Amino acid sequence: MTMPYVLPRTGELGARVPVIVTSAGVTYPDPVQAAACRDLDGVLWEVREGTPIGPPAYLAELHPARQREAMEGLLCAGCCGPADRGPDGMLWVLPLLGAGPETCWEGMHAAIPPMCAACAELAPTVCPVLRDGHVRLRVREAETIGVRGTLHPRPGMPGPPDPDALVLYDSPDLRFVVARQAVRELCQVTVTR
Repeated sequence: MTMPYVLPRTGELGARVPVIVTSAGVTYPDPVQAAACRDLDGVLWEVREGTPIGPPAYLAELHPARQREAMEGLLCAGCCGPADRGPDGMLWVLPLLGAGPETCWEGMHAAIPPMCAACAELAPTVCPVLRDGHVRLRVREAETIGVRGTLHPRPGMPGPPDPDALVLYDSPDLRFVVARQAVRELCQVTVTR
């Protein structure tokens, strides 16, 4: 793992492409770009301006396109190779982020992809977020349940966009979200350390 695959580089932290909100949902001004940035469920994915150069931005959000690729394919967040699978399930390494020893990881909504064994050993030594505390999990089921992103109010509705909304795939709000992260629900979880 020379650089964690799902992290943006500092050159990729440019401005977001502007969004148009219509009664049909969100779209980009360029219809070709909007069509290219939709997934099979019709969800519009965030595009950021910038070039993949510079060091990894460890404290930034995950790169939307690479996070989605790793999450959909259950690929390693570090190297984009196959995630580690064993009899107890797939390997996930997640930051604690204030979680205490009593935290229940069953049913957790994760936006961080799984990892291979080699990257799972290395990641806590290079990633400041994991260095502050992490948990290793084995997960037997990890269904994709929705996306996290910016949820825009419908035209005529009051209020600003919600920049960090979890929108499930069966929600009518799905057409009004600009997704940044695919989200899986972790089930049949075993904490390994």
